[in-house]
Amino acid sequence: MRRRNFLTRLAAGATLAGRGMAFLAMSAHEQDAHAATSLEGGGSASPYTHKRHAAPSPPPKLERIAISSWSLHNYFRATRDSACTLPGPMLALLDLPEMMVVRYRVRHLEFCASHFPSTTPAYLLELKSSLVHTLSIIVNISVDIEECGPAGTFSDPDPDKRKAAIDAAKEWVDVAHNLGVKSVLVGPGKIDPENLAPTTEAYRALANYAFAKGVHVTVENRKDFGAENPEELAKLMKLVGPGRIIALPDFANFPDESTREKGLKLLFTCAPTVVHATGLEFDANGVETGYDFPQAMEIAKGSGFHGVYSIEFDGPGDPYTGIQKTLDEMLKYL
Repeated sequence: MRRRNFLTRLAAGATLAGRGMAFLAMSAHEQDAHAATSLEGGGSASPYTHKRHAAPSPPPKLERIAISSWSLHNYFRATRDSACTLPGPMLALLDLPEMMVVRYRVRHLEFCASHFPSTTPAYLLELKSSLVHTLSIIVNISVDIEECGPAGTFSDPDPDKRKAAIDAAKEWVDVAHNLGVKSVLVGPGKIDPENLAPTTEAYRALANYAFAKGVHVTVENRKDFGAENPEELAKLMKLVGPGRIIALPDFANFPDESTREKGLKLLFTCAPTVVHATGLEFDANGVETGYDFPQAMEIAKGSGFHGVYSIEFDGPGDPYTGIQKTLDEMLKYL
């Protein structure tokens, strides 16, 4: 199962007392102070109020790297391939921050919407506590919901269907805002390259909403739009308006090397935050063989990119090993 072809919609809902939402809005320092006050006053300890542990900062190069939860999509029930036979237990999103720190020393994360079991205030509160505890940061949420997939309605010519899709994407902007995430990746749905007006309108509406929340809306080159003809994606960003939406280039999402080189050079002119450093296949020496990884890194660095490289292993075999191989390859060029 490839992420770019995956369609899912998560259920969200329920409520939480205002006290929990107030805690979620606190800074890490305020949360620690709140925990200490509660315990001193005789209150019972809660899983949301433990102290952060003092952990050493990772090497500077690792501060430029994130790991996407899609790399382990076969260990989440919502995205496990029906034909998958990989051994090992399923994962819970709450456990990912600590696992990434312990196993890879990486504290920057990218989470897929499809891997959230819930978006209730109570769950987001618990997730934020896990991030605080491990000194981790979510740099991007990939909004891989049905409305924004290849057959989705985000670009639908019907205004009512399009509005429903925009509203669904807005829910994930709210999640990002509550968790302190600075960007969301939103696909255009089923798009008509000959008529970009509905797509332009949808992204403009979402971007205006996200801007007020301090969240960037990013768009990725994908097979259904922007991969074969990256100029289409550049045109869309121009139509929506300068800076309203930004590119999230994916190293691997191009049909051939010449298009990759042209596309990355074009997209990195408007990609300040996150890039997908995709891992596909590696030889016995740990060299990426699916595409020209060194060239992709050279283009990124030559463009002046100072953001985060999010590792998205999307190849065969053990994904834990695949993440490590992609990480090792990345460190050669940073």
